[in-house]
Order: sequence, then structure tokens, then C-alpha cells
Amino acid sequence: MRVAFFVNSIETEEPRFTTTALAMAALARGHDVCYITPGDFVLRPDDSLMVRVTTVAAGKYKNAQAFHDGFQSKDAKVQTIDVREVDVIFLRNDPSLDSDDRPWAAYIGAMFGRLACERGAIVVNDPGGLALAQNKLYFQGFPEAVRPETLISKNIEEIRTFVAGHRKGVILKPLQGSGGKNVFKIATPDDANLNQIFEAVSGEGYLIAQAYLPEAKAGDTRLFMMNGKPLVRDGVYAAFRRIPAKGDLRSNMHAAGTAEAAKITGGMLAIAEMVRPKLIEDGMFLVGLDIVGDKILEINVFTPGGLPDIAGMHKIDFSEEIIEALENKIAIRKVYAGSLPNRALATL
Repeated sequence: MRVAFFVNSIETEEPRFTTTALAMAALARGHDVCYITPGDFVLRPDDSLMVRVTTVAAGKYKNAQAFHDGFQSKDAKVQTIDVREVDVIFLRNDPSLDSDDRPWAAYIGAMFGRLACERGAIVVNDPGGLALAQNKLYFQGFPEAVRPETLISKNIEEIRTFVAGHRKGVILKPLQGSGGKNVFKIATPDDANLNQIFEAVSGEGYLIAQAYLPEAKAGDTRLFMMNGKPLVRDGVYAAFRRIPAKGDLRSNMHAAGTAEAAKITGGMLAIAEMVRPKLIEDGMFLVGLDIVGDKILEINVFTPGGLPDIAGMHKIDFSEEIIEALENKIAIRKVYAGSLPNRALATL
């Protein structure tokens, strides 16, 4: 099969990225691999959807750096093909990275992904599902039992009242965004920094005020879900703990957080089971649950990362399972002769 990985840009991809691990796993299993970016689609007057692809040369690469150097080199093969020549488009861009400088690019993957589905490509995560998840408001659609108490508002007095009702403090962050940008802890409604923080963050839109979970000081656990179930091999879960840097609230790897092995508890698996129905309903093939205690802080449905870290800890490359799952979807589609909608196929 031909697998196309949709990313923010070729230049900003790095060897340590989970997308790199997935692409290398696809190559190792004998598939054709290419990369596409937001500016690469063309819808022609005859309604054909073309896409400009950067193809990764077949062969074995000794490591992720060698692979990375190969597809980013000036000699990489670039061509325009009909999207019908692509079997799977794996949407792996982070919309928040484009929201400021290239707002037009942020959700191009979901937009053109829908058109690609109509022309026979399997697109994961389902573009219709991703269109529902364009900001953190999507999280409010999951069971209340798995979510910290949350207020979403642009009114500072509403936020003060919410803070006053939470003696352990509140986390304040923008509704739109990721990677730990503009995340603050407010201890009391009289916090001297509240006005300044509100002015800075509210300029980006609505704010989320979320009850602070003291367990978050020790970090959170990212658990990968595939096809609506925890990803596991030989009793080892695709999961890791994200530990905040000293003096930092955020455990995001982009914010200098570090990774260590995680212990998956029965409580975490119960949380995963509670969110499973909605993940399946929305066609979310691969996601990362960020868990603290008995709550989920966030659900990453666009670019859940960390598979190379997990491989380093456990000597298990879960990328192989993910690519095999895509192979199975191709086989299922052939059996059903295109009668299954993409959203259903995405989580089978």
C-alpha cells in the first residue's frame, strides 16, 4: 500500500518524532511512503483531487537520523499524483503550530481529507471527527466522570467566581492551542497576576479554567489508544509518564518535560473504557490520553507523540502494530467493496 503522512511541513519534521517511527515501520513492512503538507493539494476543474508528494526512497535505514536526512534532502523525489493512488492518508499535523502564522493551513488536512475519503483513500483519524475536535471544547463531549471540573468563558468575573470555589487552585489556558503554551495556575481570585494573565490569554479567544489536580505535580501518564482500545503488546502498554521540569506546571515534552516508564492501573483502564465509545463514534484511530489520577487532562487526537520514547524504555516498537492495523483496514475495505464509511473503517 501507499501511505501518505500529512504533516505541518517537511522542514520541521525531526528524527525523534512519532511520525518518523511510523514512516520507518511502514517502509520496513514493504510499503511505499510519502509526505504531504497543507499546500500540496490541488482540486482540478474535472473534480480530480491531486496531491504533491515527497516520496521516501525504499530501502533500509540504519537509524531515524539517516531516514530523516534522506527524505529531507534536495534529491528527494517530488511528484504530483492523483489522490486515488494513495491507499492511506495519516493526518499527523499539529493545527496549533499553524494557527498564528498560517491560519489557513491549520485544518487543511481535515478539509481535503474529507475529499480524499470520497475518492477512495482511507484517512485517519477520520477528518469529520477531527473537524469536531478543532479546539479543547471537544473534550467536554466525553463523560463527565473523566473530566476535571471546567469553566469555559471570556468573562473575568466568571473566572474569578470559579477560582473562588476551588481551594486547591485552577489551571487557566486558552481554548485553542497545544504544547503547553500559555498554561497558568491561579491560586485565589485575588491573585495579583490574574488580570495580566487574563489579558494575555483572552486575546487568543476563549479560556478554559480547570480545577487543579494536585497529583499533576508528579506528571501525567500518556496512554495510546488504537481502534478505541489501549495499545498493548505482551502485557506492555504503549504508555509513558511525562514528568514536568522543575518549577514548571506543564509535563508536555515540548515544554522540557521528560519521559519515564508508566504503570498502567485498573483505574486508568476503566477511564479508557469510558471514553472508548466516543472515540469509535468519531473515527479516532490513534489518540493519546493524558491521565492524572482518575481524570483525563487532555485527549490528543491530532499528533499524539512518544512512541520512540516507549520503544527506548521497553524495546517494543508499537509503530509496527499501528501499520499492521492500517493494512487490516485495506483488507476490510476490499471485502466490503467500499460500502463502509471512512469513520467506521477508521476504528475497525
